[in-house]
Amino acid sequence: MLSYQHAYHAGNFADVHKHLTLYIVTDYLLRKKSAITYVDTHAGRGLYPLDAHETQRLQEYREGIWPLWQARAALEDSLLLTWLEAVAAAQISATGLTHYPGSPWWLGHSLREQDQLRLFELHPGEHKQLSAQALLPNAQRVFGDGLAGLAAMLPVVTPRLCVLIDPSYERKGEYQDVGDTVAYTLEKARHAVVLIWYPLLPAGHHHILLDALKESGLRKIWRSELRLQEPGEQSHGMFGSGMLVINPPWGLDKQLAGAMADVTPLLGATSRYQADWWVGE
Repeated sequence: MLSYQHAYHAGNFADVHKHLTLYIVTDYLLRKKSAITYVDTHAGRGLYPLDAHETQRLQEYREGIWPLWQARAALEDSLLLTWLEAVAAAQISATGLTHYPGSPWWLGHSLREQDQLRLFELHPGEHKQLSAQALLPNAQRVFGDGLAGLAAMLPVVTPRLCVLIDPSYERKGEYQDVGDTVAYTLEKARHAVVLIWYPLLPAGHHHILLDALKESGLRKIWRSELRLQEPGEQSHGMFGSGMLVINPPWGLDKQLAGAMADVTPLLGATSRYQADWWVGE
């Protein structure tokens, strides 16, 4: 199924959660000089104009990046402010918030000469948009299945590996597919840092993913969730965003909690953040 296009959802609260987490992880990894291979299994377009007709249709960024951007002048020195300054660097002009940077932008702009970046995208239209983005020369764009592509490239030639897995989960089977791919990745590269995003839906399908990871033998994973509201308050649609980080950098938990303490009041009175070590039984 290839109907999903992230432009309809660009800059929403889930993007804020996902990319703040990614920002903290990559910032920590860059403290060491050894080379890193970054893999983005579901890259999307890379940079999203907020005035695009897809984005304007739902305008989900108004419950995500927009209130944070509007509040940045009142923010004191903080991780959130530093992240918003990075968002500002992604803007094409100085006229305000016109674009939202997707994960290829965040990864591409952290690349050093010794690092590599592999961007997978299976949707032909999204891949075409991604190919037109100005990224660094050592960013390789691949038109293909990101989960299969990740498995095929293991082990990588660099000492370190960082993977972002961010499917649309249009198919219920994708939850199991992600779990299986992560288990294989950790078999081939046990020190890999793996970030997995999942939606919180009333149906609770993300438990398929959690169960798959539990069955794979992975026992300790950092889990965080950002909820705009509780599932009982709506009958359908995504009410929250989840992130799993395997082999998380030291201090991720405290840094992300501090940033989310600034984020949640800006997203509305019902929003809340929770995080813990998820341990398989």
